[in-house]
Amino acid sequence: MPALATAALLLPLLGAAPSAAAPPDAAPAPDRLQRAFAAAAAEYHVPQSVLLGVSYLQSRWDTHGGAPSVTAGYGPLHLTDARTALAGASSSHHGEGSEDPRGDDARAPLHPVNRAAAPSADLPERLTTLPKAAELTGLSPQALRTDPAANVSGGAALLAAAQRELGEPLSADPADWYGAVARFSGAEDSATAAAYANDVFEVIRTGERRTTDAGQRVALAARPGVAPEVSQLDGAGLRAPSAAGTECPRTVSCEWVPAPYEEFGGDDYGNHDLGNRPASQRIRYIVVHDTEGTWNGVLNMVQDPTYVSWNYTLRSTDGHIAQHVKAKDVAWHAGNWYVNSASVGLEHEGFLTDPDAWYTEAMYRSSARLVTYLAKKYGIPLDRQHVLGHGNVPGTTTATIPGMHTDPGPYWDWRHYFRLLGRPVEPTAGKKSSLVTIRPDYDTNRPEYTGCETAGEPCAAHGSSEVRLYSDHDPDAPLIKDIGLGTTPTTGVNDLSSRVSTGQQYAVADRWGDWTAIWYLGQKAWFRNPAKSPVAVPASGQVVTPKKGLASVPVYGRAYPEKAAYPADVPAQTVSPLPYTLPAGQKYVVGEKVPGEYYYAVDFDGASHRVVRGEDQYYEIQYGHRVAYVRAADVTVSAAR
Repeated sequence: MPALATAALLLPLLGAAPSAAAPPDAAPAPDRLQRAFAAAAAEYHVPQSVLLGVSYLQSRWDTHGGAPSVTAGYGPLHLTDARTALAGASSSHHGEGSEDPRGDDARAPLHPVNRAAAPSADLPERLTTLPKAAELTGLSPQALRTDPAANVSGGAALLAAAQRELGEPLSADPADWYGAVARFSGAEDSATAAAYANDVFEVIRTGERRTTDAGQRVALAARPGVAPEVSQLDGAGLRAPSAAGTECPRTVSCEWVPAPYEEFGGDDYGNHDLGNRPASQRIRYIVVHDTEGTWNGVLNMVQDPTYVSWNYTLRSTDGHIAQHVKAKDVAWHAGNWYVNSASVGLEHEGFLTDPDAWYTEAMYRSSARLVTYLAKKYGIPLDRQHVLGHGNVPGTTTATIPGMHTDPGPYWDWRHYFRLLGRPVEPTAGKKSSLVTIRPDYDTNRPEYTGCETAGEPCAAHGSSEVRLYSDHDPDAPLIKDIGLGTTPTTGVNDLSSRVSTGQQYAVADRWGDWTAIWYLGQKAWFRNPAKSPVAVPASGQVVTPKKGLASVPVYGRAYPEKAAYPADVPAQTVSPLPYTLPAGQKYVVGEKVPGEYYYAVDFDGASHRVVRGEDQYYEIQYGHRVAYVRAADVTVSAAR
């Protein structure tokens, strides 16, 4: 992009030393960022609504303390500097080897080595926008990374340069900036660019208002009449999309990058199983993962026939989607064969243990559109017992519990995600309801986590979807213990033993002042829930409790049929209870009633595959942080309000 004539004269707007009237450590005025948007828009002749809309889609106006996102983006405009930030990128969680991603006792566990790729020397433009912004503005890369006002200026300069390259005037009408916004996305194909630009203009039409992670109040007034010139995309020089073969809604950009179904090493094969869903089995779940790796490396992994698989990968910078496994087939992603057989897995470019390796609004929105499409197509309820995080998937047996994964972790914004899904987390009952839905304010809810970078060391303070649980109504009381893990509970970022997450529902066990107790892992678990700033809201729904006369009932990590249901040529799978129980007097929220079901698929020849169903029925329940199953014959179901 050619530099603007005035670039060398620019200084970081509002980023100079504080005035003599304010002490050097004074907090910035809460409208400082809003004024930075106004100043940059005026300087570069970019409509302020366009600049605000683009920034909202990139970061929701957050600054993340100058830390890079998963794709090395900095600041409110998510200016990318991959050569600086991606060199230390970690590898995919699928390569850790502690979990069998297939999760099927009938086949030997698959523990592949790590195959994550290092960042390529030939980086795409979408990962190098910050150096270009430095050229255009004359500002230092360091200022663009750490000074929000400078970062906003860099974004405005990039938008203005894109507008000029398209031969368009620096118009005051936001409708004239569709092509420049599409180019700003860094997308290489027209479908991805259009999906990004459409989201920006949706934000402009509806407006937004929020307080950022740095306490800045930013507002974008709604402009419902803006109708962008979408024909500008024709001259943007982008390649035609390649969506052939994909199962995606038209509102997202999707490409087909198939996971191979190939034999290797004799009778072994990978990296998924052929199926006939939903005709053979209902698709009940959508499982949300994060990649723990970057886009190119993750795509390399899913194309390895000796590796594992998932159905879709979503890119952070622009929300672009790659599909790898058809919905009819069974991908190996969740570590639990019962869940794999009934689910679709979505990997999101991100890192669980880096609270500021943040997910972009573009990816959240693209993911929400995909999930809404899949939920409608396959009849999947949009709630937290059907839209699962990988960390909500139970171990199949006692031995597998410690190795189960914990992504997408406490920094995935479930409340915002469900709002985008059109199912906002809201109260559904009166104040004295016997059920609650967890719903902290993400931005202000900042429990301490440790181990993001160094074991035992505090993670950076950050908003979270999760609430910590104690054994008594006292923050100094011991944390709730998960007997399945067999370890003392900690505040570790990967320790799920004493945490609940936004959208999850539990039965109320007790109340004490500002504290609420719920039934959790067979125990009474307490969390602080003050009336003036509650972290849970009243809910209604169904619960299970042991049938009269039973002291407790077993809890399972998979809903397999009874032995008598298996035909002679299919080995019967063990119905193995977990080390937990559901004691008499305790209640747990029901997801749905599910059949005892097992998909037999242990060889390459799909002709031998079959679905075994028994007489036993189960209820899926929210038992701890993870879901679990109990036999329908063991429990009584009742409505709770």
